[in-house]
Amino acid sequence: MINLEILNPAQREAVLHTDGPVMILAGAGSGKTKTLVTRIMYLLEELKISPFQVLALTFSNKAAREMRERVSAEINMDIGALKLTTFHSFCSNVLRSEASYIGLSRNFTIYGDSESKAIVKTLMSRHGISPKETSPFEILRYIDNIKNNGHYIGREIVNPAVVDPEDEFYTLYQEFEAELAKANAVDFGGLITGVIQLFEKHPDVLDRYCKRFKYVLIDEYQDTNRAQFTLMEKLSSVQRNICVVGDEDQSIYSWRGADIRNILDFEKIFPDAKLIKLEQNYRSSKTIIEAAAHVIGNNELRKGKSMWTENPDGEVIHIKELGSDKDEAAFISQEILSLSDSGVEFRDMAAFYRTNSQSRILEDYLRTNHIPYRVVGGVKFYDRKEVKDLLSYVRLVVNSRDSLALSRIINVPTRGVGAVSLRKIEDLAVQNSVSLWKVMEDIVDNPDNYKHIRLSAKVKSSLRSFVSLIQEVCLLNENKAKPSAIYEKILFESGYWDHLRASSDYESQARMENLEELQSAIVQYESDAEDPSLLGFLETITLDTTKEEDDQNNGQVSLMTVHGAKGLEFHYVFVTGAEENLFPSFQSVEEGGERIEEERRLFYVAMTRAMERLYITFAQGRLLFGQVKFNGPSRFLNEIPEHFYSWDKPTGNRSNSSFSKSKGNDWDEVSQAVNYDEPVFEVRSVVVTAKYPKGSRIRHAIYGEGSVIQSDGSGSDEKVTIKFSDGSRKKFMVKFAPLTII
Repeated sequence: MINLEILNPAQREAVLHTDGPVMILAGAGSGKTKTLVTRIMYLLEELKISPFQVLALTFSNKAAREMRERVSAEINMDIGALKLTTFHSFCSNVLRSEASYIGLSRNFTIYGDSESKAIVKTLMSRHGISPKETSPFEILRYIDNIKNNGHYIGREIVNPAVVDPEDEFYTLYQEFEAELAKANAVDFGGLITGVIQLFEKHPDVLDRYCKRFKYVLIDEYQDTNRAQFTLMEKLSSVQRNICVVGDEDQSIYSWRGADIRNILDFEKIFPDAKLIKLEQNYRSSKTIIEAAAHVIGNNELRKGKSMWTENPDGEVIHIKELGSDKDEAAFISQEILSLSDSGVEFRDMAAFYRTNSQSRILEDYLRTNHIPYRVVGGVKFYDRKEVKDLLSYVRLVVNSRDSLALSRIINVPTRGVGAVSLRKIEDLAVQNSVSLWKVMEDIVDNPDNYKHIRLSAKVKSSLRSFVSLIQEVCLLNENKAKPSAIYEKILFESGYWDHLRASSDYESQARMENLEELQSAIVQYESDAEDPSLLGFLETITLDTTKEEDDQNNGQVSLMTVHGAKGLEFHYVFVTGAEENLFPSFQSVEEGGERIEEERRLFYVAMTRAMERLYITFAQGRLLFGQVKFNGPSRFLNEIPEHFYSWDKPTGNRSNSSFSKSKGNDWDEVSQAVNYDEPVFEVRSVVVTAKYPKGSRIRHAIYGEGSVIQSDGSGSDEKVTIKFSDGSRKKFMVKFAPLTII
């Protein structure tokens, strides 16, 4: 029997209202996960719904794992059939089951960011696009944006503002999709759009899934993009028992496709939806909650909640104004030491920053003071070179059409198959419309047919050895050999292990340890999986976006971006760099409107991570990108009522602070506007406007007329991206470019 008495009235209503569309607005620290888990248990145990008929989707394997463990621990039944997983894992599973419907093989590879970037760089080279003029990431963002909005090749264009076939990048998008298809691969966005395509092209398949999943639950709904919204809408189109749980005030991922409209428009799509608000906070002190509520209340794009708590008032918020970024880092370090001396554990403290670059000086001071710390969100284990190398061998064994994996490891370790030889083989593959692996196999099997490409005896010998190894490993895989045994054969017979062992330096030793750890990961996977396979292992690690560091805090202070802090909580929190043009960011200040609202949501997230004590720090002057900037306090500080904070200024007057008049004219401009002897917020820093703002019509002495489509920085730092009349896009440093306004 499920104990509903442990829930507050709103949580209980969220559990019991099971039929029809429901949107649960769950404020920060309001017991969202407990409510969602209890709702799933209620469906299974009280309503006797089969686990086979319940689908619960979230955004990280870690969150899915934790919810499954909590459900499993509380109810006495086998929940093996319960689909409690991530969006991408669910879509991958659907595509593997229904691959033939959309022209895929079931053993398709899932490409991550690095593989996608490699494809884009190849396409740029093919089109003669210089990375100096156009960043590969700009093209990847364009492609991601198309997919985040649910578009696929052949689909009717729903949003012309996003999908414009006349845009020069659209051709690159089409070629990118063709390269994926050729490699029997799908990228992350393609997992979602692939299922949308499947459901739209084959209504009978959609009907089958709709009838299976009687109840659909979506966690972290504010993080969904338009494609995920479309998928959710289709899956719930028959039963209509859709329950979404989220918080529009914590929607902070628009830069990766999250669309706040999914929450704001939910009741338009489902007019009969029940709206339930979880407004009681169990995490933070009353002071922190009420102060944060005042800040977020300034946003217009929200449904509206009145967060409250029965927790004690707690301490006032400590706003600390420092002379410089060095002073800020020194203060935080000393305060951490003081807290530690008073008995606070290092693991209970965290410092957040708006951008990763801010961590450097803070790390310097923590090291100097011998304070143990961890940077959450560093290079992940599976992104390390040697790990990616060995996984490329595995990918090739699983999917021989994965030419990207083959190109990466054909000469790793060095076999004498250099760039020139590889280019010859690649050209043959393109000419004959076959995979790179197919050509290599044919060169080994029928060498007389390839005399014209003039490969050296050494290259031919190396290819024979390599092809023979991969063929042997493929045979092992087909015969269901243990993944760990296959990995071990690759590691040692490829020569990779001996290559590292031949070098006695620290880096090689660390790489060997990482490859041993990879072996351990495969063994662990084998013990957890019902039917372990290389394909299953690859899918498990590719789709697991959890930060590995999150659960590995062995008594360290945590450093992270505010984005990385979402979902976490700490007793003592330092929110650093609360300055205009830094938090909110310069780009947000320039654009205003919705960009500022998202920055405010980010500030709200930062504040509500703190349980007991919240510090907010800012510097009068900060070294950014090689220049000292004097930005003044963030506008968000002005939105905190005075009775919620204490304001601590630098000792002495301005001339005694870390930055004096000798630092330059910037200080003189700010000093005229801001009296640092008074704790006021109204005056903003002096902002130098762009010479060529977005939308300007210009003429370039060489390229002719065009329009500014992006403008960053100001003064001597101003950079612009211009789209010219012939459709080309180019970036310039304004101070060097021969530009005139038309």
